[in-house]
Amino acid sequence: MEQKRRVGYAIQREVLDEQNVEELAEKSDAKTPLSEKIKKSLRCSGPRVKRSMLSCVPIVSWLRRYSLRDWAIGDLVSGISVGIMHLPQGMAYALLAAVPPVFGLYSSFYPILVYFIFGTSRHISVGTYAVMSVMIGGVTERIAPDSNFLIWDNVTNTSVMDTYTRDHERVKIAAAVTFLSGILQVLLGMVQFGFVVTYLSEPLVRGYTTAAAINVIVSQLKYFFGIQPERFSGPFSLIYTVIDVCYLLPKTNIGTLVVSIVTTVGLIGAKEVNSLLARKLPVPIPVELLAIIIATVISWQFNLDTKYGVEVVGPIPSGLQPPMVPEVSILGQVIGDAFALAIVGYGIAISLGRIFALKYGYRVDSNQELIALGLSNTVGGLFQCFAISCSMSRSLVQESTGGKTQVASAISAFVILIILLKIGELFEQLPKAVLAAIIYVNLHGMMKQFSDIRILWRTNRVDMVVWIATLILTVLFNPDMGLAASIAFSILTVIFRTQLPQYSILGQVKGTDIYRPINKYKQAYQLPGLFIFRSSATLYFANAEMYADALSAKSGIDITKILTRKRKQDLKKLRREKKEAKKAKKEAKKAAKMETKMEAKMEAKMDSDTEAEPETETDEYELEEPEPPQISTVATVEGNFQTDRALPHAIILDLSPVNFLDTVGVKTLRNIQKDYGEIGVEVILAGCQLEILDASKEKRGLFKMSTKHLLSGT
Repeated sequence: MEQKRRVGYAIQREVLDEQNVEELAEKSDAKTPLSEKIKKSLRCSGPRVKRSMLSCVPIVSWLRRYSLRDWAIGDLVSGISVGIMHLPQGMAYALLAAVPPVFGLYSSFYPILVYFIFGTSRHISVGTYAVMSVMIGGVTERIAPDSNFLIWDNVTNTSVMDTYTRDHERVKIAAAVTFLSGILQVLLGMVQFGFVVTYLSEPLVRGYTTAAAINVIVSQLKYFFGIQPERFSGPFSLIYTVIDVCYLLPKTNIGTLVVSIVTTVGLIGAKEVNSLLARKLPVPIPVELLAIIIATVISWQFNLDTKYGVEVVGPIPSGLQPPMVPEVSILGQVIGDAFALAIVGYGIAISLGRIFALKYGYRVDSNQELIALGLSNTVGGLFQCFAISCSMSRSLVQESTGGKTQVASAISAFVILIILLKIGELFEQLPKAVLAAIIYVNLHGMMKQFSDIRILWRTNRVDMVVWIATLILTVLFNPDMGLAASIAFSILTVIFRTQLPQYSILGQVKGTDIYRPINKYKQAYQLPGLFIFRSSATLYFANAEMYADALSAKSGIDITKILTRKRKQDLKKLRREKKEAKKAKKEAKKAAKMETKMEAKMEAKMDSDTEAEPETETDEYELEEPEPPQISTVATVEGNFQTDRALPHAIILDLSPVNFLDTVGVKTLRNIQKDYGEIGVEVILAGCQLEILDASKEKRGLFKMSTKHLLSGT
């Protein structure tokens, strides 16, 4: 068994570094010029025009392949079912947008037809959506607050609300911000900016929609209790609204409260019956439609508005609105809100669209979806609609009732058209409390998302922190500012994770060729005289210093201390050499003086002897010259730096997790090689990506191979 686990490696070539590989493989550095790229992108041909047409107008591609036999019945049933859902949801979500209910029906008609032509998802149901509606409501009530439309009534000597002027102004604001968000979506789609949704992680989106649901709940309390709280805007407005609602609770309209409670209980009970009978019923029971029909009949029969003060929907004009260009003066005030609407609406739609595409095996074009939603909002803004996205509840109904294509959405739009032309005025006596109850019951699924906290606690706590932070930021700063703050926080968590990666020393798992961190695996043993160091994140300016510190800490080599000691020894050696040289120079001078004196004495003696005995011969013996003292040359000190015997002979830096290097990262690697090389430890880089090699420009000694291959080749 032990033999089977062992894998032998035999490299039948010399070990090559990256420079050798590039020379052997004749790497090409040829790059396509920018002018050539532009020329290629502008090149036109028949097949390319056809592909562009089919991608820009997807209905041309799939409608000609539409199967009446297989898909028509399912799309018909699905379209009627979703159209019935559009009626109560459109009217209810119009209250969230702070516009008259009929404009919710307009928003359930025009945008759907546009998406039918340009959309690529077959199953999502676009139209009014709670999160988008509450964001629109925040804009309309901020720019056109109730306080701007109070007029003095001379009869009652009190201030009364000019609701007609207020609603007219808010409709213009909602249409303007919707039109601008659509323009932004189209522009982003044309520049292939669909990838922006990648910055909206699933925890962020779910936390954001949960927070938006809380905003929706608070905004509908006035209709649920029949009170008129003050409108607040800006940060912490939600908290101020809750405090004001609590203050006004003693003034609750009892009739409105009874209608709200009865409707809520009835809807919850009916939905439970729906879920129990889901397998037996061909289509779900339209409980919301039944609720508004029954409530309208009861309100009309018992005059709930006049006798009990229950607020009703009011006049609903028949027919369609003519197109109207938004006021330019409003556009400048809502740019930030429009961008937030564009991103949120697209993020929700593409997320749900990809779920259905994965389930049924087709492709959703993210950039085309951005353009389709943008055109839907742009056209909708011209017809006084407010911003739309896709609804999960309607999309699930569209799928479960047999919907196969966007023909189902077109049929649902036709249902709304009939309601607008013929039936809409019948719902003038519908209590707004019923619409608030419908909203509350539909938010049941979003409130279930609180269970994500428990799941994320077990799986990924960083994602849990993102979820909770998104919820808190959105609740405190409203949906528009909360989205920006949440995205910034989410990006910061990514930065923090790269700043605090896992550093480890790898060891060989006994009996295998597998290498694992020695601090986590008991059977992973460090190879003698060798350190294999790996970081779980890339190497760049934010963590470069920590990378070097972690290498020192994990390897147990205090490189700073060792280099300091070595430099002190080198300095001490240099001082000794200077001292010895100075001493030798001094001795040489002293010896030279002595030699000069001796020569002078000998010359003087010879002169005196010559004068005394001029005719005498020279002595039989020669005077021996005294040997000059031995002068030493410059002293050399055999004081080479002695390295610690515990130091490894090599350190391998496994860079396989590193996908890019900046200048700071390159400098850090060079400094590591230089510093450890000074103390006799060879540093080898392994597992380098080509991008890293191009960034470092130091290919000699860089091995583009896995750690195990590098070890087997040594």
